[in-house]
Amino acid sequence: MNTSTRLIKLAGAAGHIEVAIDQPAGTPRGLALVAHPHPLYGGTLDNKVTQTLARVLVQLGYLAARPNFRGVGATEGEHDAGRGEIDDTLSVIDQLRAEHGLRETVLAGFSFGTYVLSHVAARLTERGEPPRRMVLVGTAAGKWEVAPVPANTLVIHGELDDTIRLQAVLDWARLQDLPVVVIPGADHFFHRKLTHIKQLVLGAWLGERLDDAKA
Repeated sequence: MNTSTRLIKLAGAAGHIEVAIDQPAGTPRGLALVAHPHPLYGGTLDNKVTQTLARVLVQLGYLAARPNFRGVGATEGEHDAGRGEIDDTLSVIDQLRAEHGLRETVLAGFSFGTYVLSHVAARLTERGEPPRRMVLVGTAAGKWEVAPVPANTLVIHGELDDTIRLQAVLDWARLQDLPVVVIPGADHFFHRKLTHIKQLVLGAWLGERLDDAKA
């Protein structure tokens, strides 16, 4: 965990939700909600992929929030197969946006966290508050019912992922005509490949700014 990380507790339907907060230099441009992998298989807000996503989004100017799902760390309640986790994540977003006066929201998740955030994005969109962008790493297609996501979503997957097969992700993405970025030689946990994730996220935002400048 970064030395500047703050741990806070927010109210949730099943009790307190523990959230790690990383603050950018200056005024945040928005909120980045980062979701960790499956809690029943050791997933926590301290996961290395999750921390990498938070760090790069802070570098891009976002206030990064990493909640622990139910039953993990100091978050109360029990694992709810995604249902309660979706509700809790929406609650964290609403509370932090109100507290910090933030409107723009970015969603970034790893593995089980991608499933949760796909449904969070759908709920936000139904409310007329779609996420500015999404980053999905190790998308849990084929494991859980990952919902369709916005067309500008950055999807990153490891070539050698034997937890969530690349073919399952391609099958899910094909229905949306959604590109998938494959990191050669990467396994599910992206050992020794975290720098690639960071560079891909930075590149996505740089490309977006260049497109805006040309418009």
